[in-house]
Amino acid sequence: MDILDIIKPENQVFCKTKLMTDTALSYCPGCGHGTAHNLAMEVIDEMGISEDTIGVAPVGCSVLAYDFMNIDITQAAHGRAPAVATAIARCWPDKYVFTYQGDGDLAAIGTAETIHACNRGENIVIIFVNNGIYGMTGGQMAPTTLEGMRSSTSPYGREIDTMGSPLKMTELIANLPGVQYVTRQAVHTHKHARKAKKALRKAFENTRNKKGLSFVEIVSNCNSGWKMNPIESNIWMEENMFPYFPLGDIKVDGKLK
Repeated sequence: MDILDIIKPENQVFCKTKLMTDTALSYCPGCGHGTAHNLAMEVIDEMGISEDTIGVAPVGCSVLAYDFMNIDITQAAHGRAPAVATAIARCWPDKYVFTYQGDGDLAAIGTAETIHACNRGENIVIIFVNNGIYGMTGGQMAPTTLEGMRSSTSPYGREIDTMGSPLKMTELIANLPGVQYVTRQAVHTHKHARKAKKALRKAFENTRNKKGLSFVEIVSNCNSGWKMNPIESNIWMEENMFPYFPLGDIKVDGKLK
């Protein structure tokens, strides 16, 4: 069979969503951010809501999301994305508003904004990428850095006695009454990516149905910050991150699992 007989629209199994621009991703090879970007844009495209969606990108590796996502996006100061998203959603209640934040942004400088937006039950989606480290600014210890995990500011590993325990933002947020949907997913395999996309779809459908805040955590790797190659970092993530940050739904339709 000639290859041209195969390359037909009816045989196509995948195509890049038009909501991802042609700009080359600036993320490190093997990073989960690119997959997370694409999944979010696929969901928005498939729901037909691109003209009514507004994203909020803060500071960190996600700061350049507006270069890659072909939708309306504004930038917030470090940690303030939930506050900016709140303002947008209240001014335009029929819009689909989401934030895209890393753990250094959401769980450190933005802890207050995150907690209070969730507690109020704002009708927004928060996408939280957790790679256990400050990826963009030099690999410093983040609130989510695991015990014993080395970073540029914890060269001997995180010590619980002096540095506290890694912060489980997703479990913390799930207990707030204003939150409708809370889940933790990953994107490093096809199976995990499909589950993450399903979770993102549910989150944006909650916005459509005015159900309140949805919180989707994506546990990812940071192979450059962890000083590993992409394959090693994914294995390390499965063996170390997942036991402490277990994947799956935590709160669905306003009820804890």
